[in-house]
Amino acid sequence: STATQPVSRHYSCFSSPTASAKQEERRSSTMLGHLVGLVKVRVTRGVNLAIRDLRSSDPYVVVRMGKQKLKTRVVRKSINPEWNDELTLSIEDPTIPVKLDVFDKDTFFDDPMGNAELDIGPLVEAATMRIQLQGVADNSVVKKLVPNRQNCLAEESAIYLSEGTVKQDVVLRLRNVECGEVELQLQWIDIPGSKGASGF
Repeated sequence: STATQPVSRHYSCFSSPTASAKQEERRSSTMLGHLVGLVKVRVTRGVNLAIRDLRSSDPYVVVRMGKQKLKTRVVRKSINPEWNDELTLSIEDPTIPVKLDVFDKDTFFDDPMGNAELDIGPLVEAATMRIQLQGVADNSVVKKLVPNRQNCLAEESAIYLSEGTVKQDVVLRLRNVECGEVELQLQWIDIPGSKGASGF
């Protein structure tokens, strides 16, 4: 566990340390009340990404959702990078899309290598159905999503149950670039104290 730094608190004459601790607790539970859950995004790999240097690229991925912004490590000199990086997003509103941007790391300016969007609504929906799905065999497919003009899917995407959790395998075709796809795996995580997917 991480060591916590000592925090100096200044109390006014109208508040006591006990009252302040209770307010902190209330604020914390209120914040959890807004959370639906977490989505663990494993950015697996890139396939046939664009060349931005002489013969290759140094790609990394930025994942954004609302004000959250996370990124993978840089893989040097590869247009088929293997990241296998896990990034965790806090979900308050499942209707907000997850945005993904790929960049080529350079000394002065990182060149864009395409972007994509992903709707996590179907994953959250499947997470709400888990109670009805109790007893269903492991790796059973709950839902299949097909590529269309409204999404960035490169191929059919399956949402399935695995070891009691809801997962989704996704291959996204990058837009605004000559070529490239990014493979992801999403996993839903419930948070004790949050309103949960069923409360949305």
